[in-house]
Amino acid sequence: MKAFLSGAAFIGGRLLQALLVMLAILVIAFAVRQSLGDPLREIMGQAVPESERAELRHQLGLDAPWPVQLAGYLSRAATGDLGTSIIYKRPTVEVVLAKFPASFELVLGASLVVLLLAVPGGVYCAVRPQTLRARLVLGLSVLGISVPVFLTGIFLITVFAVWLDWLPAFGRGQTIDLGVWQTGLLTRDGLAHLVLPALTLSSIMLPLFIRLVRGAMLDELGHDYVRTARAKGASPLRVWTVHALRNALLPLVAVGGLQVGTLIAYTLLTETVFQWPGMGFLFLEAVTRADIPLITTYLVLVGLLFVVVNTLVDLLSLALDPRVSLEGAR
Repeated sequence: MKAFLSGAAFIGGRLLQALLVMLAILVIAFAVRQSLGDPLREIMGQAVPESERAELRHQLGLDAPWPVQLAGYLSRAATGDLGTSIIYKRPTVEVVLAKFPASFELVLGASLVVLLLAVPGGVYCAVRPQTLRARLVLGLSVLGISVPVFLTGIFLITVFAVWLDWLPAFGRGQTIDLGVWQTGLLTRDGLAHLVLPALTLSSIMLPLFIRLVRGAMLDELGHDYVRTARAKGASPLRVWTVHALRNALLPLVAVGGLQVGTLIAYTLLTETVFQWPGMGFLFLEAVTRADIPLITTYLVLVGLLFVVVNTLVDLLSLALDPRVSLEGAR
């Protein structure tokens, strides 16, 4: 019963924190929206008489005190109304969500690349630290951290698209409409277009995770339970994967959740280099064309993604290690 109450308190506290963070994000978005410009200029232009401007300003409530305007913004945001795009003449939430599948599939592809390469690479560097291959992997990881993501993208385009002509260099390729989701994962052309952007985006996190897995594995391999498993005659592969790796991956769950947000942020550069039609590319277009409602809506929705991912990571950490709830309660 005590463990249940502790876990419930942990979950309730995390959900309350998520709500408070979202409230802060909305307040910041409102402040950004107020400071970036006069919305009447975008609605009416500059050749409209001042009397008409004043009348419309009163109708829209823009002459009200800022606490009243903030309350109205928050109440509309609670219903999903974050304004209308000046460029597309549609609700901004609808415009951004239409680009979400492309960005999600790009982040998903990059995450899979990191998972498939970082775990075996980090394990090998931990169990064979003195070999030339392990040193080469660690050396390349340092190089990967040092090179900006847009240079990585340009390099991959030059090699695999221009010189070798193996993969396409821009665009999302052929997609299939699933009703609420436009996906390129179900077509060969769509997958081909995803390879280079996903590799480019993964280059941000891959070196970090190789070193994190290596460090966690080195720590676990020094514990008594590993020596006990070896003394009982367990094979080295079983000791590394079943015993040490399982425990080494637990702290990486939290780090991985935080880094998903970093991947979302870096889609701006990756989508620009590869002309990938996702949320990051849309945001840059909104900045270029001064679409203030679209800019602030992007910031709110990306902030919501951060909050949701981090909350899910906390709950997953609780499921994997119930001691988290006790630590949170303390």
